[in-house]
Amino acid sequence: MTEKKMPIDAKLGLDVFKVDKQAHIVIDQKKCKKCRDDFCLYICPANLYSRAPNGDILVNFEGCLECGTCRIVCEHCGIDWKNPRGGFGVQLRFG
Repeated sequence: MTEKKMPIDAKLGLDVFKVDKQAHIVIDQKKCKKCRDDFCLYICPANLYSRAPNGDILVNFEGCLECGTCRIVCEHCGIDWKNPRGGFGVQLRFG
């Protein structure tokens, strides 16, 4: 019997986010403008990072899966990432 796999965007759609107005991810734009590797743009499993036309890195922290991968891959320490305050963040649902 073949098991049908659920696409990643469908799995992410099951998650629930209790969004805090206080961002738990802060970008140091000075450091990020020097970066040419842009690992954060490609490594985030929720695809939250993008680069603005002016060179700034933008992050949609509201959809963060709280894995911390962006902070780990940033060679310039330009991402200040903390766990969301208590009661806020992602609630993973596996359906």
